[in-house]
Amino acid sequence: MPKLAVFPKAYMHALCKDGSMKIEEWVELASELNVQGMEWYAGFLEMSDKNNWPLFKRMVEDKGMVIPMMCCSPDFTHPDASFRTAEVTKQKNWIDMTQALGGRYCRVLSGQRRPVLSIDEGVSLAADAILECLSYASDRGITLILENHYKDDFWTYPEFAQKMDVFCALVERIQHPCFGVNYDPSNAFLAGEDPLELLHRISSRVVTMHASDRYLKHGTIEDLRKEEDAVGYAKRLSHGEIGKGLNDYDAIFSELKRVGFDGWISIEDGVDGMDQLHRSVNFLKRKIKQYWPDYTD
Repeated sequence: MPKLAVFPKAYMHALCKDGSMKIEEWVELASELNVQGMEWYAGFLEMSDKNNWPLFKRMVEDKGMVIPMMCCSPDFTHPDASFRTAEVTKQKNWIDMTQALGGRYCRVLSGQRRPVLSIDEGVSLAADAILECLSYASDRGITLILENHYKDDFWTYPEFAQKMDVFCALVERIQHPCFGVNYDPSNAFLAGEDPLELLHRISSRVVTMHASDRYLKHGTIEDLRKEEDAVGYAKRLSHGEIGKGLNDYDAIFSELKRVGFDGWISIEDGVDGMDQLHRSVNFLKRKIKQYWPDYTD
């Protein structure tokens, strides 16, 4: 049965850069949403002190929730081997962090799409690094989840495996019981591609999902595809309330139901305030109940 978590999309700078919001404040806000979990981010400023890890686990559990997923951004496509080794070490630390928080899923990425890198080189570098992390993760009961990502908030270049064909090639290279996909339909739009086409190609590997929505401020999808190689976020796309944008959640949930999906769905929304996030939560609850009638929150 799918379960809902929330991610502090609107508060990343406050939690990770200037410290103007404390984790306790975000936990308090999230507890009002009546969801089962909170997706964590490894870059929260207060997570730099390992002594805080069990405290935050207890803080969340005291609110009747759990921390099932860790969001982090390893960069495995750097041409320098010592840099990649350091990234593997960081990923292992994030795996330890996930375990300490009681989580089961820890995100991995391919890395940045540096201009010097060919597709074959990038896929090989990313696959080798992820495989190196997998034995460490499996020993700790953690599944690594590769997201069809756009770009970490603090990266220079977009995701190496942003494009569908590259992402699918990387997923195919990694066959391991503790590896799966974190599917984000909105990120496919940012790649100028069809999120449903991607889903049908990798649905059997999806173990978690990011739920958000996008809408076009002007122009058409064809206009968007012409801009797919532009640097930065497409200016004609904007975050929006879930269920009112471009994503077809009926088609998405129908396919996930077909393949037996029963994982966590983490909501990346609320950029226009907590009222918006509440509405998105309620929309997803109704949709989940429609496709999984036994769902209870």
